Amino acid sequence: MPDSEPASPRVRVPAERKRRRPTSSGVVLSADLIVDTACQLIDAHGAQAFTVRKLGAALGADPSAVYRYFRNTEDLLLALADRLIGESMAGFTYSGDWAADLREFGLRAYRSALRHPQIAVFSTLRVTGRPHEQRAVDAGIGLLLQAGFDEASAVRHYHALVDTVLGHAALDAGVMLLAPAQRAADERAWHAAYGTLPADDFPSLHRVREHLPLMSGSAVEPALDLLLTALRQEAAKHPS
Repeated sequence: MPDSEPASPRVRVPAERKRRRPTSSGVVLSADLIVDTACQLIDAHGAQAFTVRKLGAALGADPSAVYRYFRNTEDLLLALADRLIGESMAGFTYSGDWAADLREFGLRAYRSALRHPQIAVFSTLRVTGRPHEQRAVDAGIGLLLQAGFDEASAVRHYHALVDTVLGHAALDAGVMLLAPAQRAADERAWHAAYGTLPADDFPSLHRVREHLPLMSGSAVEPALDLLLTALRQEAAKHPS
């Protein structure tokens, strides 16, 4: 992203700097409109092709108008990452089963990222420090406290869960961005390059050869279920 600038301490943009007049396209700028438009541009053309100049053109505004709402490109991208978190939490409700709720919590974050793979390749790496993320972290840690974990354990387990989910999201988003021919070649490789290896040299691979195509799918749900099974077992040792 060529317009990216060095990060600096977050500064609230004064209200008087925000544009109140319609742009040439007849719309009044707002932070939400800018984030929505940036999301559409990145989804359509990729993060590497995104520039504030292109964003301004899509908004029908001078690119400098964006900086009345965001300090720099970094500030805008963090707002965009936070938007994905808010999207993942929209409609989230509690069932009363903390582990089931954590599973849903994690899969929501994963699915939101995969709806926007161009954004996920960078958003999954960042800490936004913004309202949607703050509420999500509070909800996730709250579920682990509800399970009976002490404060330090709740934070450690939340860290493990969210990194598992976001790690898979970043990986699977990267796979989605491969050319179709590349993805097809990788899928074929599990049969052609691994499934036909001789038993004498590769006894384990030969034994599981019929199941190797599973490697071409996402492992997020099995990984999440393994982690939650371990957390249930740990919580049962220390009932609240």
